[in-house]
Amino acid sequence: MEREQQNSRIGRRRFIGLGLGLGVAATMLPAPGWAKLKRVERSLSFIHMHTGESLKTVYYADGRYLPSALKQINHLLRDYQANEIKPVSPDLLDLLFALDRHLGTGAPFEVLSAYRSAETNAMLSRKSRGVAKHSLHIEAKAVDIRIPGVKTSSIAQVARALESGGVGYYPRRNFVHIDVGDVRTWTA
Repeated sequence: MEREQQNSRIGRRRFIGLGLGLGVAATMLPAPGWAKLKRVERSLSFIHMHTGESLKTVYYADGRYLPSALKQINHLLRDYQANEIKPVSPDLLDLLFALDRHLGTGAPFEVLSAYRSAETNAMLSRKSRGVAKHSLHIEAKAVDIRIPGVKTSSIAQVARALESGGVGYYPRRNFVHIDVGDVRTWTA
């Protein structure tokens, strides 16, 4: 059963202890931190573990999101079971970009689950108590990931330090849930 706990703001010492010096952290945070990086080109790389599809694309350049790249990302992160597409939140993409930038691996995100239709989410919820009935996956504001060569505990630790949404760490199933909802953390 998923155990959720509210986290208060992370302390400055712990923040620095995680290797996120204040100067670096300011360049990694989604809005308002992105205001300083409007001209920074942003790219992401994905491999969908269920479909085998992969994508590496620049999704933001010259101060704007690129519609053709967003369309490709939306397709890859679709509900593959229902073959239904919903536009993924740009905030989620920016959070993944910040995570990737900090980890600096250059490796693609291995996607286990992204957008889910309400029907797919309900089906998964019936099969597993770990699936929230009102999941942010339904709103295309969540993704379940891992990164080759990076411990999922490290991914969760950095994502939590970014304080940009929910972070669920699933050590037994070897993935991290990241969303752009309220700041909260849990381990299941």
